[in-house]
Amino acid sequence: MMNIEKIAVLGAGQMGNGITQVAACAGYSVTMIDIKQEFVDRGIASIEKSLAKLVSKERMTQIDADASRERISLSIDRADCADCDLVIEAVPEILDLKIQIFKELDELCKPETILASNTSSISISTIAEATNRPEKVIGMHFMNPVPIMKLVEIINGKSTSQETNTAVIDASDKMGKIALSCNDSPGFVSNRILCPMLNEAILTLQEGVAEPEAIDGIMKLGMNHPIGPLALSDLIGLDTVLHIMNVLHDGMGDDKYAPAPLLIEMVEQGKLGRKSGQGFYTY
Repeated sequence: MMNIEKIAVLGAGQMGNGITQVAACAGYSVTMIDIKQEFVDRGIASIEKSLAKLVSKERMTQIDADASRERISLSIDRADCADCDLVIEAVPEILDLKIQIFKELDELCKPETILASNTSSISISTIAEATNRPEKVIGMHFMNPVPIMKLVEIINGKSTSQETNTAVIDASDKMGKIALSCNDSPGFVSNRILCPMLNEAILTLQEGVAEPEAIDGIMKLGMNHPIGPLALSDLIGLDTVLHIMNVLHDGMGDDKYAPAPLLIEMVEQGKLGRKSGQGFYTY
């Protein structure tokens, strides 16, 4: 099995800096890369704040936090991926952007490097076709917030090798995560099941069945969900929920996955949830 020692993370946003943090805390040497210095500066500031919080709660010693920070390097040059054993892409959910990045990584990285995508919905097989190493392309779908959530959904493309799968599961385990594998399919397992439920909650609101507080309260108190579906949609981002519903609708060819008209309308109005300050609730 390939030994993963050095990791690069492409993207210093919420997901990228979270992945960087857990990898560094697991003992990996990590390079966090983004296209602008201000983005990597913001990303490392988030990591430092998170590490300080862990120390204040006595979940980590200051010595371990300092050591984790020392293992992180910053860059705005993708060429710094060249000698890494695993590259985890965590850029926006835009197929053309991911295809372009994976083509570039395929040329930059050593032949044995595993290329992983943190995508929540885009086909791993499609991404892999952009490279000359489809057997070494895999999905590593971390959950948000990365330092807290235990799951990594591992997605095998049609050409992903067992060796690649085993190496990535091993790395996930080392990061303190539980890695569960599935095969490439629209929405994978997590979002294929979750997003239609969120969409149904939006339809329930749209049809005047109940107010947001009642819908969320019924699902929390009655189904033991930690957060209601409308509040969760706001947390994920309504634009992201709409994107995933469109992926499911197109990929499955089934109108049961058609996004709720209210969801489309809110995204068009810029009501995206927490990120915009207004969604089903005001923030």
